[in-house]
Amino acid sequence: MTASAPAPAPAPAAPADERLAPVPLLRRLLGRPELGAVVGAAAVFLFFSFAADSFLRASSLSTVLYSASTLGIMAVPVALLMIGGEFDLSAGVMVTTSALVSSMFSYQMTANVWVGVLVSLLVTLALGFFNGYMLTRTKLPSFIITLGTFLMLTGLNLGFTKLITGTVSTKSIADMEGFPSARALFASQWTLGPVTLKVTVLWWAALVALATWILLRTRAGNWIFAVGGGADAARAVGVPVVRTRIGLYMGVALCAWISGQHILFSYDVVQSGEGVGNEFLYIIAAVIGGCLMTGGYGSAIGAAVGAFIFGMTSNGIVYAQWNPDWFKFFLGAMLLLATLLNAWVRKRAEAK
Repeated sequence: MTASAPAPAPAPAAPADERLAPVPLLRRLLGRPELGAVVGAAAVFLFFSFAADSFLRASSLSTVLYSASTLGIMAVPVALLMIGGEFDLSAGVMVTTSALVSSMFSYQMTANVWVGVLVSLLVTLALGFFNGYMLTRTKLPSFIITLGTFLMLTGLNLGFTKLITGTVSTKSIADMEGFPSARALFASQWTLGPVTLKVTVLWWAALVALATWILLRTRAGNWIFAVGGGADAARAVGVPVVRTRIGLYMGVALCAWISGQHILFSYDVVQSGEGVGNEFLYIIAAVIGGCLMTGGYGSAIGAAVGAFIFGMTSNGIVYAQWNPDWFKFFLGAMLLLATLLNAWVRKRAEAK
């Protein structure tokens, strides 16, 4: 009998692709841009829980949520814009512009208030398109473009209001047709025991959900991150940089319209000088929430948490009966600490 040939040695197993290996939960959490904001929100909540006896009341929570939502509605699109590597210094006065256009058009044309609301939407979106178009055509920094828009809108708001009404505020439109239904959409509230829930909280939650879905589940979200990471490289791989930037500015304009209608239908009249300086609060909320000033990194959820921190701080100081002049100090300190923490988180995420 002849000896059988030895069996061939088994082929070495192919090395597993490390990209498909499961990532530990802790490592995933450390890579999230909103991690610092969540930690900061927990710290602020615990601090004011002990510093102010009334902070944990249900009515106080209602006030905090309302303050956070009015800021958060604008902080979300501003965060997306910053992820795309740009800024909008006209966002604050654009809110006032949208309210003024809606109010004055409805009053002067003696039309249904919904006509003014729709005209305001078109005008505000046109302003967002103008910012994005000028940015892409002139190649100037967004700081310069939107600073110019900020100054022009500030002058137009005051000039047109005084020209048409003779004062610095609009006339009341509370008795006009369509006002109750518009107020129900933009400025209604519900009382559930000691808790009063404003409709802005629902607008805020819906915008956060929509923005998060866009960033994480759509091609447009990939475009936003790519443009913020490097416009030239993004353009080289086929990303529509111009459309993406214009779309981001129009997103800011859309949310400015929502905020402006809330102001109008909450108070019936609009002061033409409102909104100046609010653009910095939107940027601060986005930065506290994890957005980098250089673009390409951040999240809508983080911006929402940043707005919530703002709401807790601004109201917590009042509940603690401190001098409200200290609020800007706390806001600046939170901005610096959040920026340092976000940079540390980003480095750890890149290292992993």
